[in-house]
Amino acid sequence: MNKFLSSFLTVLFISTIISAQGFKVKATGTQTFNFEDKNGRNQASFFSATPLEDITGTGNVVLGSVTFDVANFAKTLKGKISVKVSSINTGIDLRNHHLQSSNWLYADKYPEISFEIVSISDVKQTADNKLEFKVKGNFSMHGVTKEVVADIDATYLDENDQTRKRAPGDLLGVHAKFNINLSDYDVDNALIGNKVAEKIEISINIVGSNK
Repeated sequence: MNKFLSSFLTVLFISTIISAQGFKVKATGTQTFNFEDKNGRNQASFFSATPLEDITGTGNVVLGSVTFDVANFAKTLKGKISVKVSSINTGIDLRNHHLQSSNWLYADKYPEISFEIVSISDVKQTADNKLEFKVKGNFSMHGVTKEVVADIDATYLDENDQTRKRAPGDLLGVHAKFNINLSDYDVDNALIGNKVAEKIEISINIVGSNK
């Protein structure tokens, strides 16, 4: 009985530590970070391979926010990030036009691609102000929403002279990566006649401010 009780308390203690895991920074309580950047420095990108060349597209009109309790990040994180389809640039005007047409992403009907947080797991604290974790989220594109899992690392920066050069307030830097299958979103994998890979790699590199 004592052995069982000891094991139970150990599991409870570990679970409490994990659930309360968060940033060890100056800020306390609930913080909201907005990722809109009028200078276009925030980016969401995709990568795909074709028989003739690799294709990379980058969208720099990123919107959305996340909210969390600084000391209890894993239990409180919520939010949604989106990118304007019209801002995606592949480096070739004709390809951009095709990408945004009704044959592909259909920007006029579905102007945004979004990722909404559902849950967080596998939190690892790599520094007082840095966390690595997985996020299960609803990814919406071309009028279809599917659940995906993203690998994310986040860095919390207290406001200082250097961070103010980017934006006022504390900053949150986020790097995320995940894969999707085009067929899941009713998108044909032909782009100007070339077959692109069914699996698309998506990465997000954004910085938000709490002011």
